[in-house]
Amino acid sequence: MQGDVLSTIALPLMLCFIMFALGMGLAVADFKRVLAEPRAFVIGFFCHFIVLPATCFALVKLANLPPELAVGFMIVAACPTGTTSNLLTYLARGDVALAVSFTAVASVVTIVSLPLITGFALSHFMGANQAIAMPVGLMMGQVFVVVGLPVMIGMAFRAWKPATAVRVEKIATKIASALFVLIVVAALIKNWTLFVSTLPQLAPLVVALNVSMLAVGYTLSRLAKLKRQQAVTVAIETAVQNATLAILISSTMLKNDQMALPAVVYGVLMYAGGLAFVYWIRHGDAKSAQ
Repeated sequence: MQGDVLSTIALPLMLCFIMFALGMGLAVADFKRVLAEPRAFVIGFFCHFIVLPATCFALVKLANLPPELAVGFMIVAACPTGTTSNLLTYLARGDVALAVSFTAVASVVTIVSLPLITGFALSHFMGANQAIAMPVGLMMGQVFVVVGLPVMIGMAFRAWKPATAVRVEKIATKIASALFVLIVVAALIKNWTLFVSTLPQLAPLVVALNVSMLAVGYTLSRLAKLKRQQAVTVAIETAVQNATLAILISSTMLKNDQMALPAVVYGVLMYAGGLAFVYWIRHGDAKSAQ
């Protein structure tokens, strides 16, 4: 997507709208709720911002991927939780309030963590010159503009016109979901030949990362004596990533189509893993009820 209208204008605007729609579903109370459930949030934070990048790094090193694909995977792992994680949490009968709170805080933390992890990945897999070519401060500013600022505007709109925001959010969420699908499809079409040639290499790693994060998030939460609903939420929040942001970082900010491929594949397959997890949880609940 190098330098064309889709990647330089349409994609950033689409992501801004998606994050604006997310912001309309948030309130200041969602951030305060973290203080009411500190243990669940700390475990979720540890799984998402520490275990996820570390696991991704280990898998990428074991697979001996080409540098561009390795960096692409690390960008996926560095992104905040996906906006549809709240829906999966609801379907799995998890703690939706915790999911909303975590999504809100993760979107803010990512402004700092994503450029740092991306800079490390570029330096480690592609050499120091690549890391120097990507000013971390500049990327922080860019991530803030396409992630943090739209969320803040959405929250401000909700605080200003709460009734209107509730009505608009329902429509905006549907549009945001359609935009996500459009972004993934456009990336597939644009890079179809490259996608087909690398899919056998990428798909197993995507499934391994997604499934392992669901398992790690749920298991660590249960070992920490969190409620089942909270453990479900932590697992989903750890495994569902903002693939749209990863595609934007790779194709627009770093101008490398190959780096965007892991995000494209993850953006599709993470829902297969997520829905399988929802089924497993619901099936277990049904058996317990019987």
